[in-house]
Amino acid sequence: MVAEQVVEHRAFDRPDEVREFENGRLELLNMAGGTVGRLILRPGWQWSRHVRPVAGTEWCEAPHFQYQISGRLHVAMSDGGEFESGPGSVTSLPQGHDAWVVGDEDVVLVDWYGATDYAKQA
Repeated sequence: MVAEQVVEHRAFDRPDEVREFENGRLELLNMAGGTVGRLILRPGWQWSRHVRPVAGTEWCEAPHFQYQISGRLHVAMSDGGEFESGPGSVTSLPQGHDAWVVGDEDVVLVDWYGATDYAKQA
């Protein structure tokens, strides 16, 4: 007997959950036993200014595995490392970081790992 395969097809224009925060938004889709998120971060957004008050932690504690669609993002790690990413970047980012939008274009990211608890009230 062959197990039946189920196809799921979803789009971010109808997310299961939306979390709004100053200068940003997270849209979540729950599917295939997991969660995928789309982060839209507007110019001026910085995790430590706009999400830390919601998260209640010193650093972002959500690990991320994400693909960047647009914009420039600067990431500072708690160990002192820093880097900047742009469109087409794929990042595996451990917990313990801050980040901010560089320039005047929205940063749009698709996150397959850390979105579940991102910007969730502490």
